[in-house]
Amino acid sequence: SAVAHQIADPENDLPAVVSIGPTQGAGFLGVDFEPFVVNNPGQLPSNVGAPVADTRMNRRLGLLGQLEGEFRERGAEVGVENHRQLYDKASKLVLSPETKAFDFKDEPAAVQTRYGDSQFGRGCLLARRLVEHGVSYIEVRSNGWDTHQDNFTRSRKLMADLDPAMASLLRDLAERELLDTTLVLWIGDFGRSPRINGREGRDHHPKAQSAVLAGGGIRGGLVHGATDARGETVVQDPLSVPDLFATVAWQLGLDPSKTVDTPAGRPIAITDGGSARAVLRAG
Repeated sequence: SAVAHQIADPENDLPAVVSIGPTQGAGFLGVDFEPFVVNNPGQLPSNVGAPVADTRMNRRLGLLGQLEGEFRERGAEVGVENHRQLYDKASKLVLSPETKAFDFKDEPAAVQTRYGDSQFGRGCLLARRLVEHGVSYIEVRSNGWDTHQDNFTRSRKLMADLDPAMASLLRDLAERELLDTTLVLWIGDFGRSPRINGREGRDHHPKAQSAVLAGGGIRGGLVHGATDARGETVVQDPLSVPDLFATVAWQLGLDPSKTVDTPAGRPIAITDGGSARAVLRAG
């Protein structure tokens, strides 16, 4: 949401932030940057689409405006304004032809097969379509990686879903000449322990993890940093989480130290410190 707050196109009918699967809210950034959650990628969300004819819908919205005006006159300006913004965005989306981006009916069967018949595969295909329609920030969730038990069986299944989907997303973005202007970040919340526990699982391991960045002006084919032979600790070119997000912000043309004010006037930096790494930038 912080990224979309800085770079989203306010004229786009589609939401600035789309999450394929549940995610966190926008916090103090407000309703304009709340994630639009899609739980069934490939299908138009059931709550999108006009329930009545456009003329009747417009009459209803006009009546809503009158009612809000009465509340505003009685001193509820802030609540009315937030409500107005939310309904303006919702009605703009419901009435827009751009919602076709959510529906795979026009997507060739061979392409859908290439991404894979999985939630993550369909999510990556939807992400590509949303990029084509100008959505600023898209998150595709892949759940099930907390493998405290039966790690090897579960990981093989997860990787079988992930590999074709990620490969297809990068391929399609490149073929459409969108990869150079789209930064793809593939990351989890922490690493997994090199040691196998008694349940054939891997536990939480915050000391070392990997992230993949592609497109968006990132140098391809670069491996930055290294762990020891066991993958337990970082021994070369350590990169903290704030460093990573500062680099992401920098690649998107944002100043990592820039602040955004909360409704109470408190300045909050868009990244938690950190230093952008020029070595990751192409050219």
